[in-house]
Amino acid sequence: MNRRYLPSVAALLLAVVAATAHAQTPAGRIVGRIIDGSSGQPLSDVGVQVVGTTLGAMSGVDGRYAVGGVPAGTVTLHVRRLGYQPKTVTGIVLSADASVEQDVALDVANVQLQAVEVTASAERGTVNEALDEQRNATGIVSAVTAEQISRSPDADAAAAVQRVSGVTVQDGKYVFVRGLGDRYTTASLNGARIPSPEPEKKVVPLDLFPASLLQTVTTSKTFTPDLPGDFSGAQVDIKMREFPARRAVSYSMSVSGNDAVTGKSIITAPTAGLEWLGFGGADRDLPGVLRAAGALRGEYAQSDLNWMLRSFRNAWSPGQGRGSPGYSLSTSIGGEDPVLGHRVGYLGSLTYSGSTEIRADEKRAQAVADGSGGTTAQNEYVGSTGRSTVLWGGLLNLSTWFGKGTKVSLNNSYSRTADNEAYQAEGVSEEFGRPLRRSTLRFVERSVASSQLRAEHLFGERQQLTWSVTGSAVTRAEPDRSDIIYDYQTDPASGATSFGWFSTQPARRTFSDLHESSLSPSLDYRLDLGDPARPLTVKLGGSYRFTKRDADNQVYDITSSRLSREAREAAPEVIFDGRYARGDSALLSLRTSGDGGSYRARDQVPAGYGMIEYPIGERVRLIAGARVESWRLGLQAAPSTLGQAAVDTTYRSTDLLPSGALNVRLTEAQNLRFSASRTLSRPEYRELAPIEYRDNVTQRTLVGNPSLRRALIQNYDVRWEWYPAAGEVLSVGAFAKRFDGPIEQVDIATSGAPKLTFLNAEGATNYGL
Repeated sequence: MNRRYLPSVAALLLAVVAATAHAQTPAGRIVGRIIDGSSGQPLSDVGVQVVGTTLGAMSGVDGRYAVGGVPAGTVTLHVRRLGYQPKTVTGIVLSADASVEQDVALDVANVQLQAVEVTASAERGTVNEALDEQRNATGIVSAVTAEQISRSPDADAAAAVQRVSGVTVQDGKYVFVRGLGDRYTTASLNGARIPSPEPEKKVVPLDLFPASLLQTVTTSKTFTPDLPGDFSGAQVDIKMREFPARRAVSYSMSVSGNDAVTGKSIITAPTAGLEWLGFGGADRDLPGVLRAAGALRGEYAQSDLNWMLRSFRNAWSPGQGRGSPGYSLSTSIGGEDPVLGHRVGYLGSLTYSGSTEIRADEKRAQAVADGSGGTTAQNEYVGSTGRSTVLWGGLLNLSTWFGKGTKVSLNNSYSRTADNEAYQAEGVSEEFGRPLRRSTLRFVERSVASSQLRAEHLFGERQQLTWSVTGSAVTRAEPDRSDIIYDYQTDPASGATSFGWFSTQPARRTFSDLHESSLSPSLDYRLDLGDPARPLTVKLGGSYRFTKRDADNQVYDITSSRLSREAREAAPEVIFDGRYARGDSALLSLRTSGDGGSYRARDQVPAGYGMIEYPIGERVRLIAGARVESWRLGLQAAPSTLGQAAVDTTYRSTDLLPSGALNVRLTEAQNLRFSASRTLSRPEYRELAPIEYRDNVTQRTLVGNPSLRRALIQNYDVRWEWYPAAGEVLSVGAFAKRFDGPIEQVDIATSGAPKLTFLNAEGATNYGL
């Protein structure tokens, strides 16, 4: 080779070696989120640079950033944005072909300051403090996060939310806040209202949502105009998990025991169908012959009625079994990967759990006024309830970005739960004056499905537009519930006392079904004006909610006036096995009960709001605004009682709901909050429908009142908060509420068994500390 080419060849080889070495240098990826250190809000258009390299990125609409191709080793990040104090984060250890998640909180700078340097571990602690939603919220809120839930034995959202101050959970499902009933608490999923699967309540049973699928459970105790106006106790918002910034796969399994249940002999209900999946099965369906007959309003031959009687599933009595341990399984996968050259965040998760519960020495009674300002227990029953529960669910959440200013998310979730329950108790009936034993078998299956398309758009640094469309659907079925009462009776001829189906109360089979769906579009606009360090924020928005509910409750009573005493002393599975319902035998009778019926509801709620957050100096924020809600409800009710006509009613109202709050930052660790607002409470569909139904607990008959109107509520709150350290809070609060026309249960005077209905009371007050 000619020597004059040697320098060129050597240079070429060195370049190839250098390029090869560079290509083989181990590299990783740094991802995270940039937030405002005082408000916890995400910051867009923040520059993130890897010190010593030309690698960097800008944060997007939700504050997220991603820097790829970063050489492995100990890395330093430099983060800066106009109006904020620059920050340098050191000590980030990055392994080859791995991802590190590093969040950063920036503090507002009134003047340009020298960059602050922190270590990665210290910065993570600062971010956790800055993300404390309770501390930086506009109103009085309390939040339970996924981190807290993961460290607790909580199996569902109901168990998690009861860790919030002022919150109690009834029956393991229904939330009571500040002593107010479930009427005054609403629930939302990812910010959109969830339809209720309960026929007598508008509240959503929170045991429907597995804990492993939760990101946060936030309880808002004060009203602001950007929240729906029909609550006074609280609004519980359930946010499902978001995708992780780097790919992650997780599995978990747990087993639990209860010394009152596990391995012990407990009361149990018979099984049928795919109960382990939360489905009652075909054996529990309303028999086809009864479905075709409907409300039995026509004339039927005794042979036809006997055919219907034989079609019932022959299950009446609770049994005995061994309590099994509780268990749960879950798996999830999430991350952010390129799809057709476009990065997409994703999270998919499945969870399944089962448990057994016993309530021994359970007392149920009616409270009756004693004439001296107190109450006495009447018709008191003491017994036990055994319940086996399954709960499973899944979610699939997808997110992607278009440029740095637009984020689009599609959130999907489904949850299903089922309770198989047996109840048996004994007591003395005041009406009949003799001991009774009541037995109930019931299977309740419920589901909630939700899909939400949501988009967030940033226009510069001061404007944000968010819109969403949410579709939800719930179902509740209580197929083939059985109720029967046995009592003691003395034979007039022999004087002997025996136990059997002597009660004048009929044996009863109930088939209930409820379907509700909801469509909720919303639009919110935010504009920041003035000094970036203390901006005047203007919020405007609107929403529309359309809800459709169809509920049906078929109740059948079985009676007899011809069965012999010996026949009545047999077990109910013998009495109703078909031997007394053959051919034209008239030993048993079947009729449709008056405690049933169906109704259809079509509910529309358009709303709009405006509000401002105005800084008064450096430590005071004023929040003021109003919401206008219009309500239109069309209700069609069809009672099952013979001769009672269907009712078709329409309800309308429009309300202005003002709200004002003053938040004072006493010190960096202490807040003082004041608020006043007006909210409302609308009657539940079942309370308006003039059909009769029987309360599951008190066994009393209730009937709706179509003359009910919505109630208005004035709310006043004051609370002091102290945050001594990250993750710690001490608070003292006081509240007062004034109700105009609250809806209450009242007794109806009847010649027979007492009944309950609903009326608007003149007023009420509620105080608390």
